[in-house]
Amino acid sequence: MALGDNKNVLVGIPDVSGGLWVSDLVSETSALPTASTELATAGFTAVGFISEDGITEANERDTDKVKAWGGDTVRILQNEHTITYSFTFLEMGNPAVLKLLFGEDNIETAGGVTTIKKNAKVLEHKTFVIEVLDGDKKIRLVVPDGQITETGERQFSHNAVLQVEVTIEAFSDADGNKGYEYHTEVTSGGDTDPENP
Repeated sequence: MALGDNKNVLVGIPDVSGGLWVSDLVSETSALPTASTELATAGFTAVGFISEDGITEANERDTDKVKAWGGDTVRILQNEHTITYSFTFLEMGNPAVLKLLFGEDNIETAGGVTTIKKNAKVLEHKTFVIEVLDGDKKIRLVVPDGQITETGERQFSHNAVLQVEVTIEAFSDADGNKGYEYHTEVTSGGDTDPENP
């Protein structure tokens, strides 16, 4: 007898239309993308190639144990909850990537020249969507309010592409949620199954 169903074993392959999408912050929860939202027409921009390590989601809870006399744990106190996403940008010539790394106001393009200003301005909050497609199974992760809080080093070398590792921290939206995840089945044409929107 089988112990499980191999159809439920999924691989994190980026969707062919783009694995990571970004838009200006969507402040109304009712306007956030759902499973069937067409991202391109909803104002989202694909940010191009991510390194082969993909995207790592970390869902962490910092807790303290309250113990009674004798050593038994009687209560768990949660001090902090964080959700972060880490990945590496590969398209360092992509204006959308540069705006995420350095800030919207710090990128200027005119006459075929892109100027990047590097300063201590706080990076903008954005809405991010991560798309994973494995056969006819699709996973969409929506980060309603995300901000790049960490950026790694850039190495300028003749034997390596320019790349930057970043970490996005997810903040709570108006409903108190830091993210939404949708699992759907898609038809051969790539459309979402209407019975599983």
